[in-house]
Amino acid sequence: MRNDPPSGPGAPGRDAPPVAADAGVSFVMPVLNEADYLRRAVASTLAQEVPGPVELILALGPSTDGTTELARRLAAEDERILLVDNPAADIPVGLNAAIRASSHPTIIRVDAHSELSPGYAARALDTLARTRAGNVGGVMRADGRSPFQRATAWAYNSPVGLGGGAYHGGSREGEAESAYLGVLRRTVLEEVGLFDESVRRGEDWELNLRIRSAGYRVWFDPTLSVTYWPRERWTRLAQQFFATGRWRGELFRRYGRRNSLKYFAPPVLVLLLALGLVVGALQAVGAIAVASAASAVYVPLAAYVALVALVALGARGGGRFGWRERGWLLAVLPTMHISWGTGFLTGAVRGAHDTVDTSRLSGRNTPLP
Repeated sequence: MRNDPPSGPGAPGRDAPPVAADAGVSFVMPVLNEADYLRRAVASTLAQEVPGPVELILALGPSTDGTTELARRLAAEDERILLVDNPAADIPVGLNAAIRASSHPTIIRVDAHSELSPGYAARALDTLARTRAGNVGGVMRADGRSPFQRATAWAYNSPVGLGGGAYHGGSREGEAESAYLGVLRRTVLEEVGLFDESVRRGEDWELNLRIRSAGYRVWFDPTLSVTYWPRERWTRLAQQFFATGRWRGELFRRYGRRNSLKYFAPPVLVLLLALGLVVGALQAVGAIAVASAASAVYVPLAAYVALVALVALGARGGGRFGWRERGWLLAVLPTMHISWGTGFLTGAVRGAHDTVDTSRLSGRNTPLP
C-alpha cells in the first residue's frame, strides 16, 4: 500500500461513477472480541432495507471471548453473512480482506461496536446518488448503559471531548474532512488503493485524505446516524486513546499540516502539564528566580481544570444522566485528552511502529441487558 496520497486526476469535486440503485450493497465489518455487541451490530445491519441484494462480510480477528464461535452461528443462520479471516487483527487489513471478498458495487463499513439506525443504508445510497461523492458518512451518536459508559458517550458527543468534528454532532450537510465509517463506491476505493494496511489507527482519515486528493468529495449527511458504544472501563479508554493518539502522531509525521489544528490541542496540554511539573519541582527546591517567571504556566492549567469542572457539573444527557455520570466526566475528559496527547507526542517523535489498541485484545465486555 502506498503511504503518500496521489495528486489525483481532475479538479476537486470530481463525480464518482453512477451505480444502479438496485445493484446491491456489501457491508464490511472487522470483528475482534465483540461477543457482547456482535449480535446487535449484525441485526441492525441486516435489517437495513435497500433495493438490491445485500451481503455482510465479517473479518474475524483472533478473538478470545467467543466472538468467532458466535459469528459462525450467525453465518449458519443467515446466508447473507460471509466470514473471512483476519489473523493480524488489524482493522485496515480486515477491512481490505472483507472488501476483496465482497461482490457489490457499494461498500458500507460497519463497526462491531455500533448499531445502524433504521433507514441508514437507503438514505446513504440516496445521498451518494445525489451528491456523486466518493464517500458519505453521518453522525456517530455515542451512547452508554453504565454510568461510566454514559459519561464517555457524552464526552464523545461534545466538542470539549473530541474536538467538535462534524460526525460528532454536526448539523449542516456538506463536504467534510473525513467520514465516520463510510459509504463508498467500489470503483473509488479501488482507484485510491483501498485502506493503507500500514496505518493501524486513523485509517479512515488517511483513506479520506487520498479520496479528496484524487479529486472526489467526502460528504457529511447529518440525517445518517449510527449508535456507537464506547469502551466500558477506564483502563480500556486510556489504552484506546493512547493508541489513537500515537497513530495521529504518526500521521503527523507523514502528512504534516494536512492534519487539522484541533489535533494539536491535547499534545499542547500534555506539554503544559510537563512544564508545570518542572516548575513545581524548581519551586520545591527553592529555585525561586527560575521558577517564578515560569509560574505563568499554571494559568492555562488552572483554566483547563476549571473548564473540565464546569463542563462536568453542567453536563446534561436526559433522565439517565445524573451525578454519577458527571462525577465520571471529571475523570473521562482528562483521560481522553492526556492519553491522546501523550500518544500523539510519542508517535510524532518515535513513530507508531506496531502500536495497537490493546483495549480490544482481551477480556469480555460488560454484559448487556
